[in-house]
Amino acid sequence: MSAPTVAELEAQERDLTLPRFTYEDAWALGTLLTDLARERNAPVAIDIHRGPQQLFHAALPGSSADNDAWIGRKRAVVARYGESSLLVGTRFRDKGKNFDTDSRLDPNSFAAHGGSFPVAVEGAGVIGTVTVSGLPQLEDHAMVVEALKRFLAAGSGATSR
Repeated sequence: MSAPTVAELEAQERDLTLPRFTYEDAWALGTLLTDLARERNAPVAIDIHRGPQQLFHAALPGSSADNDAWIGRKRAVVARYGESSLLVGTRFRDKGKNFDTDSRLDPNSFAAHGGSFPVAVEGAGVIGTVTVSGLPQLEDHAMVVEALKRFLAAGSGATSR
């Protein structure tokens, strides 16, 4: 799996903006992600937040408390920058910089590794995060993007566009 470019990551975020995001939508998206992970026997933890409130969490066989710690660190990057954790890390790498040292943020609290994606709602901006941890970072990110695409295609959380 090749790393997406900044432009590709920005396009994903534009394309995956939701018209709304309710508690029911969080449950539907979390369930969809859990089903995807189960189909692939992926040892992941899954988390969905709206602001500071956790709306969904699942830990599949093979995941551990370390995945929950990674979720918190990746989610903190999205909350701070308003962009996916992979996009933030890619921007730093493209500038020849290292996020852990050059961001001047505590690496024990922030991780610009793929897997956390902003939940953005039309007219409201970023209101939360959906995060996967347990696979290599590009695969974590790709799983979230795939789930969001399926979620929108199924009409979940969406009005006709």
